Amino acid sequence: MTTMMSLGRRTFLGMAVGSIALAGEARTEPYDLVDLTVVDRDTGQPLRVWRHDGRMYVAGRPGARYSLRVTNNTGGRVLAVMAVDGVNVLTGESAAFAQMGYVFGAYQSYDVSGWRKSDTEVAAFTFTAQRNSYAARTGRPFDVGVIGIAVFRERLYRPPPPPPPAAMAAPRAQDRAGSEVEELVVTEGSRRAAPPPPALRRREEKLGTGHGEREWSAVTEVDFERATRHPQLIRRIEYDTYDNLVAAGVIPRPPYPDRRPRPFPSEGYVPDPPGWR
Repeated sequence: MTTMMSLGRRTFLGMAVGSIALAGEARTEPYDLVDLTVVDRDTGQPLRVWRHDGRMYVAGRPGARYSLRVTNNTGGRVLAVMAVDGVNVLTGESAAFAQMGYVFGAYQSYDVSGWRKSDTEVAAFTFTAQRNSYAARTGRPFDVGVIGIAVFRERLYRPPPPPPPAAMAAPRAQDRAGSEVEELVVTEGSRRAAPPPPALRRREEKLGTGHGEREWSAVTEVDFERATRHPQLIRRIEYDTYDNLVAAGVIPRPPYPDRRPRPFPSEGYVPDPPGWR
């Protein structure tokens, strides 16, 4: 059973309810099914991604609002189960693959900007101190500092091939009953397939995501059936303040150390500047 939600700006998203507990790793795809970008809503610019030891990081500014821009790179619908700090952004549950998620149409891009409060409202994602994060305030501080997305393709049903000529004769009563049942299966499958339009001591507390102000964001329910038990793509992006990522060795240290200027750093007379004639 699946459900859906309709968004503003004449775009459509959806939620899908999974009834199977999922486990295991994502399958390997020749390309990413979706792109995930963290966007600073105050500047409108995507946050730079820093790669370190095979992991991805972004640096957030305390107090800044952000959104998660998801772009579907496929010609079909996909379901994206999304989590921030280990919490499902739609339900508020500790995140798991089988939970509700957003459905994105073919090649659709949309910014998910907050914790879903209803069919018409979200509470904005805001970078804040770990102790003020939504996860910490609800007793779950252990996974603060990471954004995750698990992506599923949609199951598509193909109609059965036409019967051979010999089978075109008038069927018996039991054959007619069997044909009716088969017809219902085909109809149900077609309905599901139809897509709708070196570290120093840290100088700051670890960054988390807060439960910000309420904002309008309308969604509509849709049907969606997952093609597989396991997601085809799992992506994670970790985040913290710029200074903390520098201290952790994720972001290279600037060439000039952060120190107070000296009035008399050396002695002697004034030399000519380079290139002086």
